[in-house]
Amino acid sequence: QVQLVESGGELVQAGGSLRVSCAASGRTFNRYAMGWFRQAPGKEREFVAAINWSGFSTYYADSVKGRFTISRDNAKNTVYLQMNSLKPEDTAVYYCAAGLHGRASYAMDEYEYWGQGTQVTVSS
Repeated sequence: QVQLVESGGELVQAGGSLRVSCAASGRTFNRYAMGWFRQAPGKEREFVAAINWSGFSTYYADSVKGRFTISRDNAKNTVYLQMNSLKPEDTAVYYCAAGLHGRASYAMDEYEYWGQGTQVTVSS
């Protein structure tokens, strides 16, 4: 069992930067792939970024490639999403997810555990 708690979401101006974090419980964090997904009002949840169990493999949605960076610290049981050059269309609730498959995957159904989300709002 893994419990995930996101933090760091806030209101930021367009062009700004923000880092959101996801702290995981449990002693097997380093076995899980981690992903970030987001859901804007009235839209379906979508993939943002993923990182494999070791941190050596990452995968990004085209819409955030070059602007967002996912990383993890297995010693701290934490995964991060550094977001730069933010745009109003990045406004959403950001969710982290954990998948025992271990791969950096964009597929939501490959993640068994989900956090409650953190709100990121980008003003124009």
